[in-house]
Amino acid sequence: MAVYHHDVLIIGSGAAGLTVALNLPSDTRVAVISKGELTHASTWYAQGGVAAVLDETDSLESHIADTHVAGAHLCHDDAVRKTVENGPDAIRWLIDLGVDFTRLDRGDGGEFGYHLTREGGHSHRRIIHAADATGIAISRALIDQTLKRDNIELFENRVAVDLLLGNEGGDTHCLGAYIHDQEQDRTDVFLARSVVLATGGASKVYLYTSNPDVATGDGIAMAWRAGCRVANMEFMQFHPTCLYHPKAKSFLVTEAIRGEGGRLFLPNGHRFMPEHDQRAELAPRDVVARAIDYEMKRFGVDCVYLDISHRPADFIINHFPTVYAKCLQLGIDITRDPMPVVPAAHYTCGGVITDMNGQTDLPGLYAIGETAFTGLHGANRMASNSLLECFVFGKAASEHIARHRADVPLPQTAPEWDESLVTEADEDVVISHNWDELRRFMWDYVGIVRTVKRLQRAKHRADLLQSEIDEYYSNYRISPDLLELRNLVVIADLIIRSALARKESRGLHNMLDFPDSVDAPVDTVLVPDNARVRSDDPRFHG
Repeated sequence: MAVYHHDVLIIGSGAAGLTVALNLPSDTRVAVISKGELTHASTWYAQGGVAAVLDETDSLESHIADTHVAGAHLCHDDAVRKTVENGPDAIRWLIDLGVDFTRLDRGDGGEFGYHLTREGGHSHRRIIHAADATGIAISRALIDQTLKRDNIELFENRVAVDLLLGNEGGDTHCLGAYIHDQEQDRTDVFLARSVVLATGGASKVYLYTSNPDVATGDGIAMAWRAGCRVANMEFMQFHPTCLYHPKAKSFLVTEAIRGEGGRLFLPNGHRFMPEHDQRAELAPRDVVARAIDYEMKRFGVDCVYLDISHRPADFIINHFPTVYAKCLQLGIDITRDPMPVVPAAHYTCGGVITDMNGQTDLPGLYAIGETAFTGLHGANRMASNSLLECFVFGKAASEHIARHRADVPLPQTAPEWDESLVTEADEDVVISHNWDELRRFMWDYVGIVRTVKRLQRAKHRADLLQSEIDEYYSNYRISPDLLELRNLVVIADLIIRSALARKESRGLHNMLDFPDSVDAPVDTVLVPDNARVRSDDPRFHG
């Protein structure tokens, strides 16, 4: 076992984590933990872009209003305004870092001169992008800048196990984390003044997802075990259009294709979205995903089709080179043929409750990005607001950490990782079987459309799995698969409990037993038995 000392420990190497790292002062010793390689974060796979008001015909108030509508009026206005108002500055920061966003063909783009596209829920073109591979462009720029910083130390192929807690002056603080080194097969101790959870979302709890394999809700589960509250976990967003092909694992077809005129059809050629919403294919994601799910079940079909072949071929190839190349590799020419698509779990709108600086209930612990619940997304995330949230709140957290660094002592000691009473696992099949069972019943019972009976069935199965996994974790040496399964069953339980608590249909939460929406919606807040509720911020007592 090794012991590491840093000022700030950042668990997660995507847009949220690296934004925090890059905005900290140069004399701050920073450790960034990546579960795999640096490029394995969800940011790398983002195709669409970043939403921000960059055109003179657009306005901040319009972006704010669109966000509230998409969020089914459950968004927190302070979080929405903070995110939207800081959007243009966040884009300038990215451009200064070297992100090569797509420019207009002609120089009539106002201040920025970049091509802006439109996605579901937006009333204006405000999505700045790098063709259809924005995540790669942003990730490369963030990683390149991070590698140049002498004060940032990167640790790849490490899996966080649990947070380290300590008592100072009678108050419980976060002191760091146990981190499992996959290459050395050992668990180390990382001590820090401040810890940032930036581990992304939890969509791998479902059988079908657009997310990479690392999206197992690690940060949310660890924070919950440490006594932090979570909110709105029932709002799991399903992206309407993932490519339906046996060789296209988790390949997302960017929403920008619908923004540029793509249309959805049944296998018989009938265009169905105008029958579900007056905005048709430009309706918010929850509306489109439910419509596809309804039509697939109504006709018993395996997929629907997304077609943009009516646009010029050069336009399609230039604007969507990633989708074009991937589909062509699979024998689909999107300049002539429609794409088979299905919905898939995509984004976790709930998460660990934080304030406007990213602080959680636990002193010394921050949560940023998809791990966090800031109130921005409400009952449904509007397209391309998520990356913007990473940049705005990542900067806010780094500034708060820097202001208070001198007030927080550097932890010196912590309990060592003890494996003296555990043995080597002799039945790894238990892990793979439980993993498969969990993701299947979540897909079948806690998916796009829900009922109380289905949720109760899912809760019963989750409770049984929780017991089995806890026993397994207590008796055998840990592995990355076991750690992820342990976190996923916590996530499943939180989603099911949150869904059972909301007696209405709103946004991403569609209940056949409660088809109507209540007049005065509130957040679903779950409180752990060991809760550490803060008393200094009124946001935590609404």
